[in-house]
Amino acid sequence: MSDDRLIVAMDVPNVLDGLELAKTLGNSVGFYKIGLGMLTGGGLALANELKQEHGKRIFLDMKFFDIGATVEAAVRGMAQFDLDFLTVHGDPHVVRAARDGAGSSDMKILAVTILTSLDRDDLDASCIKAGDLTDLVQERAGIALANGADGVICSPHEAVLIRALPEAAGKLIVTPGVRPAGSDLGDQKRVMTPAQAIASGADHVVVGRPIWRAADPKAAANSVLSELASPQAVQPNQ
Repeated sequence: MSDDRLIVAMDVPNVLDGLELAKTLGNSVGFYKIGLGMLTGGGLALANELKQEHGKRIFLDMKFFDIGATVEAAVRGMAQFDLDFLTVHGDPHVVRAARDGAGSSDMKILAVTILTSLDRDDLDASCIKAGDLTDLVQERAGIALANGADGVICSPHEAVLIRALPEAAGKLIVTPGVRPAGSDLGDQKRVMTPAQAIASGADHVVVGRPIWRAADPKAAANSVLSELASPQAVQPNQ
């Protein structure tokens, strides 16, 4: 039985590699993230096959950003595929348009706050307003949730603050930037272990390279699942 708090990021080159990874992980993993990098490698086809033929839950990480009408149309198109989660940028007009596009479907709209690979220097280089990065993430999360997002994507370091927001009641928090102890950080700068992320308020953790690049991906996934089942992964208010 899988624990859907773990979402495995399927950042592999193509459909065949994706199906092979899913076969290797088997029933241990029930939730997969397919991102923009897989789109030209057959990402939508892979999402459909995993969902319809293998019963997996699917998080499509597209991070849509455009004018409202375009976002609404794109999300409406995605809603027909029976996906579970879809990401958009957390700007208010984008979130509202995505919410309209999702309509009565069960697809959850998750808003991106600030990418977990960025730090304050990166924001300065992009002319993002001054201020502590954590404060900006919390502010953007509150705005996105108030405008209809079903949840947010954020670093585990911000999860505890976002969980405390009034707007976050009953909403989802999904955290990339999660690395099992001893893993290579790669391009992530604001990281925690899976247990720490859940204890900080996350509902789901996204783990990619530490699993699919492992010599034994199933053993790596099971190690994360064991950590999620440990007392260290209990939120303080539970």
